[in-house]
Amino acid sequence: MNRILNRQSILEIIRFGIVGTTAMIIHYGIYYILLPFMNMNIAYTIGYFLSFLCNFVMSSYFTFKVKPSWKRLIRFAGSHGINYFVYLGLFNFFYWIGVSAELAPLPVYLIAVPISFLLVRFALKKK
Repeated sequence: MNRILNRQSILEIIRFGIVGTTAMIIHYGIYYILLPFMNMNIAYTIGYFLSFLCNFVMSSYFTFKVKPSWKRLIRFAGSHGINYFVYLGLFNFFYWIGVSAELAPLPVYLIAVPISFLLVRFALKKK
């Protein structure tokens, strides 16, 4: 089988999907709860940050089966810094074209997840 799509990579993608879905639920849940009380970008950012923390722990132990370290956390934060701006840009774009503030995060997840997988995999598994 192709080196890129070996059994381990396929299992990582499946685990990434589970962790990503969990992080997305955390992110969206926090965003949705905070939305009535604050600016949508602030609510979005708080949700993103809290889901980021959960995502790092779950991605380390479950998805890529590596021990968390400060070095990995810094690389993970770097990848998520890129993700954050991609997500926030897409989020505001969907809001701008008329998607409601409550639903604007949903198409963002569909577009940004493949980018996120590659960045997170590189951040946690780079030797």
